[in-house]
Amino acid sequence: MKKIYLFSGLGTDKRIFQLLDLSDYDTVFVEWIVPQNNETIEEYAKKIIFQENFNSQNYKPTLVGVSFGGMLAVEIAKLIPTEKVVLISSAKTKYEIPFYFRWIGKLYIDKIIPAKWLKHSTKITDMITNWFFGAKSNFDKKLLKEIIKDTNEIFLKWAIGQIVRWRNTSKLKNIIHIHGTKDKILPIYFADYDHKIIDGGHFMTLNKAEEINKKLKEIL
Repeated sequence: MKKIYLFSGLGTDKRIFQLLDLSDYDTVFVEWIVPQNNETIEEYAKKIIFQENFNSQNYKPTLVGVSFGGMLAVEIAKLIPTEKVVLISSAKTKYEIPFYFRWIGKLYIDKIIPAKWLKHSTKITDMITNWFFGAKSNFDKKLLKEIIKDTNEIFLKWAIGQIVRWRNTSKLKNIIHIHGTKDKILPIYFADYDHKIIDGGHFMTLNKAEEINKKLKEIL
């Protein structure tokens, strides 16, 4: 049975994959590790490789990453042989990160924003978060709120810094990229995608699961 490693996105966990049909595969959800001070995403990728014992495997794994998890999957795939790397609502290189986020990274604006502010919940902030992620149903909104609440503040702050200052320019040949046409966090016009999901937002593994499952069956 083919082994697939799943990498969740920024501020999300394995609940983001709950509606994806991967029953034909041996799936492993990769648990996040709390990063060290000033640790780079490249260094973090090496820790994940060690954690999952990738170097001791006698096969090429398939990696599936959502959002920030896709970026980490790219960094891991630069270090170990992989069969395929499937990105969902993510980016392959720094050039697919919107320029305004990269400006934030260059100016280090993210450094002055307290992590607690990023998790602060009010009716207004919840509305903004739901809009950005494309969470429309009560189920989506409740789950998104729970996931953000449960996200480790240290990891959240660190991951945002890695996204806005991501340095990767290498485009691997075995990457397959699925992107939604209504993604407000990583707009599709910045993405060099292979498959598009009509009206899919950044939260589309949940509210566009049926369409994504069809694409995954084709890809995997």
